Amino acid sequence: MVGLYCILRRRNIIKIAIGIMIAEYAVNLFLILVGYRMEGRSPILAPNQEILNMVDPLPQALAMTSIVIGLAIMAVLVAIAIRIYEKFGTFDITKINSLKG
Repeated sequence: MVGLYCILRRRNIIKIAIGIMIAEYAVNLFLILVGYRMEGRSPILAPNQEILNMVDPLPQALAMTSIVIGLAIMAVLVAIAIRIYEKFGTFDITKINSLKG
């Protein structure tokens, strides 16, 4: 909810980027918690072991993919924010909307 609040209510591009990061971390934490099992073991198969109480590896793989995609999105967002600051001289969205250019 904190990330969503920052995305929707803040007017500073940097604060919006921080809100996006917080929301991404919350989604990653949710994905990890979905696959968690009490006293679970790693999903490594051995020839003479029974498959009992293994942790689900799919949410872990999704979280790793989400981390990589989130890093790429954040890099693009920071690059766009730098270009906006170079052109308009501010990070405030309300001031950028009132400028012509």
